[in-house]
Amino acid sequence: MRQNKTKAKLKSGETVFGCFVRYCDAGLVEVLGYCGWDFIVIDAEHGTIEPRDCENLARAAELRDITPIVRVTTNLPPIILRYLDTGAQGAHIPLISSPADAEAAVRSVKYQPRGARGLAGVRAAGYGQEQPFKDYVAQANAETLVVVQIETAEGVERLPEILEVKDLDVIFIGPTDLTNSLGVPGEVQHPKVQKTLERIVEMVRGSDKALGIMVSNAQGAQQWQERGARYIAIGLEPLLASACRSYLQTARARM
Repeated sequence: MRQNKTKAKLKSGETVFGCFVRYCDAGLVEVLGYCGWDFIVIDAEHGTIEPRDCENLARAAELRDITPIVRVTTNLPPIILRYLDTGAQGAHIPLISSPADAEAAVRSVKYQPRGARGLAGVRAAGYGQEQPFKDYVAQANAETLVVVQIETAEGVERLPEILEVKDLDVIFIGPTDLTNSLGVPGEVQHPKVQKTLERIVEMVRGSDKALGIMVSNAQGAQQWQERGARYIAIGLEPLLASACRSYLQTARARM
């Protein structure tokens, strides 16, 4: 089993950068692999990616030695099982609103004795050919990254309890869903939202978990690093849109 370099960097106190991809084209992930990302989040929650697609996207990420992580559709054991069996080295679990939700997520990602994930000779386990299952289970439990998304008002209120759950690696803020839960859909700069974000920052700062965030540009990434975030992600779409507009504006300047 491959070492999870993103998890290793987080454990050593480094900051990691990733890109969300919601499209099924493995070639796209392979191209992104040349750009220097630490991780790719294969977005099955807000995309059309099925487990078969996830497997090919994970292969493409591995070609350039970047960490494939999957954002699953929901916090259910059979869903998490199928996506992790493809070879993804971690999971984003959406809509975590209680310590019970967080514990269920960990148990779905981890094998015995920590969790209850089903064991089989799938790609994640080297098809049962690479090493004995007992060795694979121990390594997988150590290497898999558990990212829980805090994106509801209830999740924020219960965050102190969530932070007590063992084997969580990243507390990831979902700003857009959080605005929706707070009654101001899409208004990330609303005072209510900004106050809530600061509460999350303060709570995570005193824990052993890394703070994660979705940003829309490099300036946002810098600002969140200053606030303590060490797991920073951006969607492919804002990157592509910014590059395209910049190119067209410059190319047409002499017309």
